[in-house]
Amino acid sequence: MYRFAPSLLALALIACGAPTQPAPEPAPAETAVAHTAPAGAYTLDKPHASLVIRVNHIGYSNFTARFVNWDASLNLDPAAPANSSINVTIDPRSIASDNAPTGFIDIMRNEFLQAPAHPEITFRSTRVEPTGPNTARITGDLTLLGVTKPVTLEARFNGGYEGMPALDPNARVGFSAHGVFNRSEFGMSYGLPPEGSNLGVGDQVELIIETEFNGPALAAPTPATP
Repeated sequence: MYRFAPSLLALALIACGAPTQPAPEPAPAETAVAHTAPAGAYTLDKPHASLVIRVNHIGYSNFTARFVNWDASLNLDPAAPANSSINVTIDPRSIASDNAPTGFIDIMRNEFLQAPAHPEITFRSTRVEPTGPNTARITGDLTLLGVTKPVTLEARFNGGYEGMPALDPNARVGFSAHGVFNRSEFGMSYGLPPEGSNLGVGDQVELIIETEFNGPALAAPTPATP
């Protein structure tokens, strides 16, 4: 009889009903980041900015590289983010990666990016669509290898201030962004794996962007009325 005891216990638990688990608490609603950043023209703070790309390598890893020389200008409207815009310019000759084999940087510059013939990569936003209190979907025209196609970035506003006397007398804002596109759509076929194989460099390019921008100068305090 003892050998049937576990089965009888299981049937009894099913008949009685298992203990009810409490429903998970709903995730707290995201609130807007508090900031005092004003509207206006902003320029990229290059020491606090990075532009990283990742592509799959033979299905075993995501090869990571970065652009050293690039710039961006931002027109910010915090009260109506949809009115904001951004323009980005990238020097393809400045691509770099860690522990690159001898000659590989030249392959990236000349074979993948064709920098001698196409010495500039650009992104010009065409639409900014708020998706949350601190997030937006930025659609723009990416020009790569002389081909222009729309690419979408998912962006997050990390905060900002109007400036700090003596320490940082200009406004500052920070954003993070992420996006993907297929390089073959821009005519970049070098290194693509044969169909049905991973033996090559993947088609999809992942963008990982971190930025801080400097904006309008801090307004001088209004003198007290005597």
